[in-house]
Amino acid sequence: MIVVPVKEGENIEKSLKKFKRKFEKTGVVKELRRRQAFIKPSVENRIKRERAVYVQHLQENED
Repeated sequence: MIVVPVKEGENIEKSLKKFKRKFEKTGVVKELRRRQAFIKPSVENRIKRERAVYVQHLQENED
């Protein structure tokens, strides 16, 4: 459970912003979206490989 302590006289928008930031860090929404559709392991591995190649090309071009 996410708890955001609100100080006396603190703006509610500021507290909401703190709550949203903490909620994003937990990754609940990202995990929920990831679980909505099943991705076959072979497709997942292919995506990981393609991403690794892309990142490697970026690092080589950076030097």
